[in-house]
Amino acid sequence: MDTSRMFEFPVKEFFKQPRSLFGAGAYEQAGPEAAALGLKHVLFVTSGLKGTGIVDECKTNFENAGVSVTVYDKVESNPKDYNVMDTYQMFTENECDGFVSIGGGSSHDTAKTAKVVAAHDGRNVNEFQGLNQSEKLETPPLIAINTTVGTGAETTPAVVVTDLSSEKAPHKWVGFDGAFTSTLAINDPVLCMTQPPEFVAFTGFDTLAHGSEAYVGRVQHLSCTPLALKSVEMVQRHLRDATYNTNNYEAMEGMCWAQYMAAQAFSSALLGILHSLSHAVCAYYDIHHGLNNGVGIARVWTFNQPAAPEKFADIARAMGEDTSGLSPIQASDKAIDAVIRLARDCGIPDNFSEVNPNYVKSQMGRGPFYENRPAKIESDDEELEAMAQHMMEDLCTPGNPRELTQEAAKEILRDCVYDPMMRKTSDGYRQSIWGMDPRMARQIGQQAGG
Repeated sequence: MDTSRMFEFPVKEFFKQPRSLFGAGAYEQAGPEAAALGLKHVLFVTSGLKGTGIVDECKTNFENAGVSVTVYDKVESNPKDYNVMDTYQMFTENECDGFVSIGGGSSHDTAKTAKVVAAHDGRNVNEFQGLNQSEKLETPPLIAINTTVGTGAETTPAVVVTDLSSEKAPHKWVGFDGAFTSTLAINDPVLCMTQPPEFVAFTGFDTLAHGSEAYVGRVQHLSCTPLALKSVEMVQRHLRDATYNTNNYEAMEGMCWAQYMAAQAFSSALLGILHSLSHAVCAYYDIHHGLNNGVGIARVWTFNQPAAPEKFADIARAMGEDTSGLSPIQASDKAIDAVIRLARDCGIPDNFSEVNPNYVKSQMGRGPFYENRPAKIESDDEELEAMAQHMMEDLCTPGNPRELTQEAAKEILRDCVYDPMMRKTSDGYRQSIWGMDPRMARQIGQQAGG
């Protein structure tokens, strides 16, 4: 008898994590650490972190340790393939021997992919999408200095890059490979205190997405799930304070731990369709990945709830909800209520059509695809269909606890674009995600009070 279909993930892989320094003042050790690695000339990879002074301070720190520095500060949000190739070009032209990424996920992912490109003699970055596409695990060293409370990219073997140059464009792809892992990860809560409040909220919801998806997903990597659930608890405890008082060191430290643990969890437990949704929206509108997770999280939890009610009941308790005397499905409803409340408390918009058009326009990358893009997000049926297809092909989708259809993906996206953020328990919504015409389903839901 062929038993292969009985086990979706019969062999679970635990990915190596880089050495890490965590705590106030940790970033000041980066220069001496680079010197100890034998590095002579490093390339800083960053968005510039305008107004913070972090890049200049780090540059002085490295130079005082005897390490020369060249700076690439053109990284964009949702890093593009050209950002990576430009980084590689600067690394090569300046005869650098190591990378230093300073910032959040965009800076780290740009440097992580550029070092793999460098190890493969300049091959196009888009060739490394998917699982284990590198042929060489030995890459130039990378020190990743984190300044956000979101992606955890400083410690993971994953990258996300937007392809704007191939026939697939716009396509935001995921790469998962041990070659992407940094050499040293540095988390210093003091640096994270320089973030604008909205970025704390956005990146905090990225952390919550990582923790929750690693916890409820199909892989169920048992060395990861305790970390995943603990990260959810810490986001609930600290995100509001960190958002509205960025000088609150205790809250920022708590969020730094939350993002670090959530990233370690999903490095081996993988993710789900919340990230697939965010990648699709990023590909078309280039807005902040964490903002997308904040808008989408309640919708995706609602979709996944029937497939993992006990897990979502655990999440409800981690988010401080009293579930005494409730069935798992009743308790899991409270998780969705709690995440909607957290999103609203942290200023996440109700849906994508409410995102400020000026913000959307300011985020869009360069290149022909984005030149004539609308600033207000009002996706028509054709665009929703394209984004739904993007979700179906995303590397994160197979880890989701519930099977996704393209029609279900399209309806979740439609909800994210147009509908208010609310827990939907009506028969209408439940039927719509099984393939009912969305307009009919919405009418039924309204009649049912959903």
